[in-house]
Amino acid sequence: MVFSSLTFLCVFFPAVFLLYYLLPSMPAKNTLLIISSLLFYAYVEPVYVLLMAGSASLNYLYGLWIGRAGKKKPVLALAVGTNFLILGIFKYADMLIDTCNRLTGAQFPLIRVSLPIGISFFTFQALSYLIDVYRGQVKAQKNYAHMLLYISFFPQLIAGPIVKYHDIERQISNRTFDLEQTAEGFRRFIVGLSKKVLLSNTAALAADAVFAAELAQVGALAAWIGAVSYLFQIYFDFSGYSDMAIGLGRMFGFTFQENFNYPYISCSVQEFWRRWHISLSTWFKEYLYIPLGGNRKGRARTYVNKLFVFFCTGLWHGADWTFVIWGLYHGLFLLLEGILPVKKLPRALGHIYTMLVVCAGFVIFRADTLFQGAALIGKMFTGLPSGRDTMGFALQQINPLLVLVLVICLFASCPLKSLRSRLPGRWEKILARVGNPSAYVCSIALLVLCILSLSGGTYNPFIYFRF
Repeated sequence: MVFSSLTFLCVFFPAVFLLYYLLPSMPAKNTLLIISSLLFYAYVEPVYVLLMAGSASLNYLYGLWIGRAGKKKPVLALAVGTNFLILGIFKYADMLIDTCNRLTGAQFPLIRVSLPIGISFFTFQALSYLIDVYRGQVKAQKNYAHMLLYISFFPQLIAGPIVKYHDIERQISNRTFDLEQTAEGFRRFIVGLSKKVLLSNTAALAADAVFAAELAQVGALAAWIGAVSYLFQIYFDFSGYSDMAIGLGRMFGFTFQENFNYPYISCSVQEFWRRWHISLSTWFKEYLYIPLGGNRKGRARTYVNKLFVFFCTGLWHGADWTFVIWGLYHGLFLLLEGILPVKKLPRALGHIYTMLVVCAGFVIFRADTLFQGAALIGKMFTGLPSGRDTMGFALQQINPLLVLVLVICLFASCPLKSLRSRLPGRWEKILARVGNPSAYVCSIALLVLCILSLSGGTYNPFIYFRF
């Protein structure tokens, strides 16, 4: 059996949780969470736990320096530059060297350092702290343990959501929790675990098969199967981890920002980005887009700012030009929506347009090369009939389990709770009465199914672990 980080978390967490509630004081609880977070990251990344702890220590010192400096901007520039230098060495150095080699014919050797899991997440959290101190929104943190807990807290350490310092500063030293909050967090954790293990991992089987196949094998039908499967895989993978992190945080008394708000019901690309990876979108808005001038310096400058933000969004996701093109692709559609009256489309047409754009974009995101991404998108939209071999490959991917999971994914992508308010009063009262007991029963049933699935060793790593 593959003893994954997810399995380790499920085994590791109950012991930490029980000990946490036995400890009498907040400093003792925080110390336990720091030790637990370092152990968890050390299990995932035995060497790079020192890098993560070093980042927390360095930014703690930079925060104190910014807080005391007369001229804060040069210190902030040095601190931001140091963080980006570390991120660049571990994440982007080989991409830049390889690009240089391709363009110039040079043969500079690649560094080939492994990517520390979650480095983009904890780096952006550290930058949030430094910028908040520089702006005077918060005071420099003098308690090193509080800073280390903010950077290393294990529920959202390696795959988000990105927690901004000003949102969580008070919770680090003063938070409350009760049984109702714990139960709510536990249910949220199980929902996230189920999204990942039962839905995302199943959809991944078809998506991986299509993207690993030779292009000659893939016809229009297979291309659509791969694209739609990945559309659901990445959503339930990432929103699943976010739910798990938010749920675990609630159980320890923390309230984290929601990271997804049913993005697949969007009727424009702009709306999609208000609902997708909210913590990243708001981070770039607060710390990059608005400081660049936002939309306050004329239309041309606004367009440049948006394209630059989405260039950075794509680059943040990975050291490959497929991610950069994916980011610029979304940025271009946002610019088009600023020119064309997309918001005036009927909701049905707006939704179809948005999902086609998003689905095609995720093909670029998932593809190994830009050529593969462009070829698969071409196959999706040519409308040409598939040959016998390509049709046979497509039909091999379709099985009752995949169809069932994709149907469940379709319904789970919609805010079904909103339908409850539209029911007649009598039915709404009945549902309210049986809602909580049935939620507990369903949670236990889902947890059992997840444990059975994990015990079978059919685990795929979270997609965002590599970011």
